[in-house]
Amino acid sequence: MKPWPPSAVRQSLIGCPSCELLCKAPARFDGQIRMRCPRCGAVLHTRKPNSLARTWALVIAALIFYIPANMLPIMTVTSLGKTQSDTILSGAAYLLLHGMWPLALLIFFASVVVPLLKLVILIYLLISVQLHSRWRPRDRTRLYRITEAIGRWSMVDIYVVTILVALVHLGNLATIRAETGAVFFGAVVVITIFAALTFDPRLIWDSLEKNHE
Repeated sequence: MKPWPPSAVRQSLIGCPSCELLCKAPARFDGQIRMRCPRCGAVLHTRKPNSLARTWALVIAALIFYIPANMLPIMTVTSLGKTQSDTILSGAAYLLLHGMWPLALLIFFASVVVPLLKLVILIYLLISVQLHSRWRPRDRTRLYRITEAIGRWSMVDIYVVTILVALVHLGNLATIRAETGAVFFGAVVVITIFAALTFDPRLIWDSLEKNHE
């Protein structure tokens, strides 16, 4: 098998997480000595500290919040004395039944499929790193980049609820109130964004480098 090019760590180089300056590390740098970037002063690490543990903690927290986010009502609509509470799924189903299928599909994929898919991908990446998997490292890196990029789009449903709550205040005619489900759903989105940021994709390549050594 063709050997991989030497990594920055093997060449005693550390990339600054803030300004991306490539810094020369002292001999036998193990992360115990505090080293700072000479340009911006950020603390340097060969890998993100406790990346796997932190990402697992955030992923588990997001999974716990994901259940009430989809089970509890996300908003309550009061119109002409009638009150109706909707979850994310029931709201998407309501839009679909009333012919607004593009909006229904957007809310379903952005608010249900994307957060769950992101959690599944992060769990897969975590397990593959812990098992020292050598399978398709480039594809796994692409998966991570996709996961990091699409996370914020899950906030579409929260934006819709926020706009409706702010705009619809018609007294006894119609009012819209955000419910507990919106809080849990917002927590899921924010936590998964942080989970993607704490995961270090360079860990995907570390096992391959060790095997080639």
